[in-house]
Amino acid sequence: MKNFWENIHKPFFVLAPMADVTDCAFRQIMAKYGKPDVFWTEFVSADGLAHPVAREKLLIDLKYGENEHPIVAQIFGGKPENIKSASKLCKELGFDGVDINMGCPDKSIGKQCAGAAMMKDLNLARKVIQAAKEGAGSLPISIKTRIGYNKNEINTWIRALLEQDIAVLTVHLRTRKEMSDVPAHWEVMRDIVKMRDELGKETLIIGNGDAIDVDDARKKCEETGCDGVMFGRAIFGNPWLFSQKYPLVSQKLKVLVEHTKLFEKILGGHKNFAIMKKHYKAYVNGFDGTKELRVKLMETKNAKEVESVILNFLK
Repeated sequence: MKNFWENIHKPFFVLAPMADVTDCAFRQIMAKYGKPDVFWTEFVSADGLAHPVAREKLLIDLKYGENEHPIVAQIFGGKPENIKSASKLCKELGFDGVDINMGCPDKSIGKQCAGAAMMKDLNLARKVIQAAKEGAGSLPISIKTRIGYNKNEINTWIRALLEQDIAVLTVHLRTRKEMSDVPAHWEVMRDIVKMRDELGKETLIIGNGDAIDVDDARKKCEETGCDGVMFGRAIFGNPWLFSQKYPLVSQKLKVLVEHTKLFEKILGGHKNFAIMKKHYKAYVNGFDGTKELRVKLMETKNAKEVESVILNFLK
């Protein structure tokens, strides 16, 4: 299998993996209204995927449609043998790449020596990357991380990752300590790109943090030299982000209904309906009557009720 990253047009713009947000239903909506250059799945536990019983429950998080290619599966974990097993499974499931999360600030993930906690153990990070390569075979391996744990550690942490010959490195330009409470440090990106070039590596560099739209992302690439930008919070309620279209309120609300029906159809038996409601505040924004409409939507229990509320609003 060819490494699709080698042929990607720069600058490119991709979808961030976000737990209980970028599920298959939402990605299907995005594939229809504004497809990114690359999709990512939600992150999935490698330990769970390596366990026969847990795997059955987790496979829904790796569900995708053929219209979502290229799509990268994101996994996390601190046990190299399970990373290898999960990467092999991702290859068998037809993914175009495997991404390892080394940036999630969640404490429960950190206790598994995964996510951002990986920054504290360079040796383990190297073993995990090697295990992923062994499991995924010809699939490209990428990493998503942050600039450091408590402070800027690009000269040690980011350098160590670049030395591993990974296909892509996505850097959320904040530390683990900062979470998302401060503006992203885009000025650091120039140093990361320079380091990559001085090491003579082919690794593509993606910046993540505070990009508001495609024009802003393009400007960030021009100013810092990074190859692409990953969007996170900007895609909430905005599946048109990558197509740069601005729908009417009525169109937006009809897609909210379409999204809800798709969520119920694909994920209804697996996920709580409250997860879908996370999107309503973002969809219902910037027009008269939003507060009352949101209250009504938060009281709904299924797609049928949501459709009824929206149709009444649009009368």
